[in-house]
Amino acid sequence: MIKVSCIQMNIAQCSKETNVKKALLMAKNAIDSGSQIIVFPEAFSTGFCYKDLESIAESSASQRVEEYPTVAEFLDFSKIHDCVIIGSIIEKKVENSSVYKYHNLGFCIESGTLSGVYRKTHLYGMEKTHFSRGEQICPIKLEKLGITIGLQICFEIRFPEVSRKLVLADADILVTVAEFANPKLTQWKALVAARAIENQIPHIACNRVGTAPLSSYFGNSMIVNAWGNVKVEAGNEECFVVGEIDTDETQRIRGKVSLLDNRQLDLY
Repeated sequence: MIKVSCIQMNIAQCSKETNVKKALLMAKNAIDSGSQIIVFPEAFSTGFCYKDLESIAESSASQRVEEYPTVAEFLDFSKIHDCVIIGSIIEKKVENSSVYKYHNLGFCIESGTLSGVYRKTHLYGMEKTHFSRGEQICPIKLEKLGITIGLQICFEIRFPEVSRKLVLADADILVTVAEFANPKLTQWKALVAARAIENQIPHIACNRVGTAPLSSYFGNSMIVNAWGNVKVEAGNEECFVVGEIDTDETQRIRGKVSLLDNRQLDLY
């Protein structure tokens, strides 16, 4: 069993220092509750701060993600507390001296080491105007825990192809970090469960709460097992929720009826 937490934050728009300070405090509370994997919402350090994108986006002179300020803070936290941190931030990636791109950058840290990153490939709404899409969908291996994370970001939960590709590449747990807005609560709950059911895999889905200039958010972060049963679900307030993931359950379920083995690949 692996103990996991969703940190369901109310994100202060464009206020990186405030959000990171809160995130670290909530993460420490989750650690004190025994959590090994801690998941934050999408763009948790700033929200979608398009008006100040230049100043809030993360970068470094070396272009190493490990040196991005927010990532560096959570590398230190993860090392001290021997835990896994998963979330997404806004990145400014320099292509050459005069050309750069912004990305919605997912990251996964394990015990003080950056295990991997994922740049969102399916952009939604205003993201299409401001961000470049990522070019790869690959899971992230956690060496110490010995499991593989299939990380996807918000809108991508609507595309079963994303989760399926991650699972076929041997992901053990799906993780969705999100800013899923009102009035789409019914869709959120259905999609979170569906991605688990159709792939017979546990799913950690972390959503934000609060308001932004154009949206409000309902929360309802969920931890779902490989049967698609909701083990833990948050309400619509800022909080963190804790649950357990049984990665062995996937093999027990697939041993009865494996959906992956029953695909008819000659027909689709």
